[in-house]
Amino acid sequence: MKLQVKVVNRLFMMITAPFLGMMIWMLISSQSVSLQFDNKPLAEPAAFNKTQAQVSTQLDKAKETAVYTIESVRRISTLYNRTTTTMNDIVQSANSQAKRPERIYDRRISSRLGTPKERIDSEKLRAELYTINQPTYRGYAMKVKLKDPQAMRMTLGRDEYGGSETTMQAVKRHNAVAGINAGGYAENRGKRYPLGTTVVNGKYVPSFEPSFKNLSFVGMDINSRLIGGQFYQKEELDKLKPEYGATFVPVLLKNGASLTIPDKWKTSPARAPRTVIGNYKDDQLLILVVDGYNEGGSSGATLEELQRKLANLGVRDAYNLDGGGSSTLVFNGRVVNTPSDGEMRSLPTHFLFFK
Repeated sequence: MKLQVKVVNRLFMMITAPFLGMMIWMLISSQSVSLQFDNKPLAEPAAFNKTQAQVSTQLDKAKETAVYTIESVRRISTLYNRTTTTMNDIVQSANSQAKRPERIYDRRISSRLGTPKERIDSEKLRAELYTINQPTYRGYAMKVKLKDPQAMRMTLGRDEYGGSETTMQAVKRHNAVAGINAGGYAENRGKRYPLGTTVVNGKYVPSFEPSFKNLSFVGMDINSRLIGGQFYQKEELDKLKPEYGATFVPVLLKNGASLTIPDKWKTSPARAPRTVIGNYKDDQLLILVVDGYNEGGSSGATLEELQRKLANLGVRDAYNLDGGGSSTLVFNGRVVNTPSDGEMRSLPTHFLFFK
């Protein structure tokens, strides 16, 4: 809520203008004495003294008027300053009250995550890092409040289609403060190409691809809101105005409800390192990165476990990103998880965050 204090400035000028104008007119009209020289004899001393007395009287009146005007202006100025102070207090109080529900909601969702290990807070974003300790898996959560559309974007490996680099390389090259792996990929002749529809800077790279084999798009729109799903016509996705995004499988939550996980993804593998991204109803993002020893299905989390965890954390929509050895979380200049390959994997797409 914003109140324009300029209205008070205009009111002050409108009130004081008549007083200032009257004071100037009185001073000019009272002090203007016209001397005329002609062939008439000079006035008698008595007449001259009378004229002088009249001028003196008018000057005294002008002085009284000026003093009164100045006092009036002073009183109006004092009233103006008090009014401005009161209005500023009202604005600050209103802004504080307007943000109260937001703070209450944020405390509620944060309390389910525990105490943050680290925090990044800047004009563009607020990012908090948490640990996730469950009986069957371990990992990290990153809650992100985007304050500026430039606080997050997706990049291609080495900024070229078919190029690849580790998430840390992408973070350092773009001077980001955090980053995660994004969509899946396919290899061809030593290059790694993103699966399905890929959008960078509002453009399809290289073109729109209809959803197939349960693959789903996930990304952000021009207003920094999480969007995603299956799209069989370009016009369907165009309506959401995607700014960037990648493709993988499956969708985990939609409007807080758990979706059916394809049988293949329940068992192949059953457990694995995972990276998922979701949003809260206030558009904050929650990213989970789960560690595992390998991609053989013996360690990590199942997708059903992550569905339940995300729902318990109050997440509204959630999408599975590429996992296994691709799962990487960089926070504040370092890799915080343990990639299952023993080192970071070179990937074609990354979601990066900037302060």
